Amino acid sequence: MILLFPLLSFTKSLVTYNRNLQVLPYNRSFKRDQFSCGKSPLDNYILRNVTKDVKVGACTCFVMIDENNRVIAYYTLASESVPLKDAPVDLKKQINYPHIPIILLGRLAVDNEFRGKGYGKFLLVDSLKRSLEVSKLQVGSVAVIVDPIDLEAEQFYFKYGFTKIPDSGRMFMSMRKIESAFNMS
Repeated sequence: MILLFPLLSFTKSLVTYNRNLQVLPYNRSFKRDQFSCGKSPLDNYILRNVTKDVKVGACTCFVMIDENNRVIAYYTLASESVPLKDAPVDLKKQINYPHIPIILLGRLAVDNEFRGKGYGKFLLVDSLKRSLEVSKLQVGSVAVIVDPIDLEAEQFYFKYGFTKIPDSGRMFMSMRKIESAFNMS
């Protein structure tokens, strides 16, 4: 398992390598009509649903765009809570509430044309950094949780330190672990 620590130094080198890429809050003016990661739910979301979800506040979406404002990758974040009974054992010990506040990394996708260049890793770090900042300064949460769409996604998250939640299909990373990784970088 590769943990977050080497990933953080990787993202710094990626930013230095390609300064034409930007990660920005979603704007409907970005070009997304050609986006295709090969997973229908993720493709359909960025093409058909993201504008509405962002407008009503169901999530925030951050997109990686190229110099032509073309969306080449994206992720979404939303606040959520999990019942204490469904929470990972590590978190159950920390919280004495019926529901545990978390941040849901709902979607993370990279266009097929840009796969293998480290953009997914970069966006994962970006999402964890934003989640940590929000949890420390604005809205408390104790973990980031993901719902991997398939085995490939599950292996991606596991590789970077996410832990499976038994009997749920979900995976999590505690804010303590995220904070520790950023403090060490």
